[in-house]
Amino acid sequence: MSGSESVQQTSQTGHKFAPLVNDRLLRALRFEPVDTTPVWMMRQAGRYLPEYKATRAEAGDFMSLCKDTARATEVTMQPLRRFDLDAAILFSDILTIPDAMGLGLYFEAGEGPKFKHTVRTQSDLEQLPVLDVNDSLDYVMRAVTSIRKEINGKVPLFGFSGSPWTLATYMIEGGSSKDYRYTKGLLYSKPEFLHQLLDKIAVAVTDYLDAQIMAGAQAIQIFDSWGGALAHRQFIEFSHAYNKRIVAELKQRHPEIPVILFTKGGGLWLDVQADSAADALGLDWTMPLDRARQVLTEQQRALTKKYKKVQRSKAIQGNLDPATLYASPEAIRQQVKLMLDDAYASGEKTGYVANLGHGITQWVNPEHAKVFVDAVHDYQL
Repeated sequence: MSGSESVQQTSQTGHKFAPLVNDRLLRALRFEPVDTTPVWMMRQAGRYLPEYKATRAEAGDFMSLCKDTARATEVTMQPLRRFDLDAAILFSDILTIPDAMGLGLYFEAGEGPKFKHTVRTQSDLEQLPVLDVNDSLDYVMRAVTSIRKEINGKVPLFGFSGSPWTLATYMIEGGSSKDYRYTKGLLYSKPEFLHQLLDKIAVAVTDYLDAQIMAGAQAIQIFDSWGGALAHRQFIEFSHAYNKRIVAELKQRHPEIPVILFTKGGGLWLDVQADSAADALGLDWTMPLDRARQVLTEQQRALTKKYKKVQRSKAIQGNLDPATLYASPEAIRQQVKLMLDDAYASGEKTGYVANLGHGITQWVNPEHAKVFVDAVHDYQL
């Protein structure tokens, strides 16, 4: 094996793992030849699977499931037993950091995550603790190590976190939001306050992802789920700047571990996001993959000129509309073909990972998810 294919057969915490058998996803991220297109799905362990529902019922509630090492391992493995996926992703939630900061995460039926406490004043901010992630979030690291052992080298394991901007919106709003009234209000009226909060979160996210890597994660994805809600200049200042900083620090500590940045609604800012140390950029369904390749190739040339050093282009990931999986198997296969035709329109048959443009929804028939995965692998490179 070459490159990072054998990375972390022994973790930095001393755990020994089986060698990686299927490395095509890591190879694609490095622009190396692949035998077929790698594919995984955001939220691939989740409510669309009956076996997941059964395990969650046993656990009692969502966060109890996340904190139960054996059950978190089990639900991570469930989609791997059903589908020929090329990666697993840690079963957890993007809101573990604000929960560990004492904001009181809970879930309302039909309303999504909520927090008992918000961060809207300087006093609120000053009360947030500096996290020791290996203490307050130790259950996540235990899950990473357990899952990595259970996978037994079959596919690589993703760790992940929410981005500082996305976590900040939840912490300020107290839950999800359509207009980000309080967060954007602070952004324009008290930008220095928001920067203080984002800085604090960025430190925690960096340490959190570092700890996941040390526990056994072989790739990292940062979910900037609400980055697309920002105006252009504000995206650069309040989202991208912090993502770029986190990725740079991770790559300095773990240069062999690939990092994917995924900003929902972020296709307009591919040129901005290209100016980072990320290995790949995730795309939702609003940005054509052939156009994305073109933008990133052009930006690669511009950045090479700017830094007077050859810059490697970014791999891309995505971007099938999750609603496509409500369609017939024939229609799913057709849409997958169109997506992959776009991904490889430049003639380069690597540097791409197939995925949905956002998480798979709870109403999808698991057999339709299988059609998607198999159609990707059946596509002729």
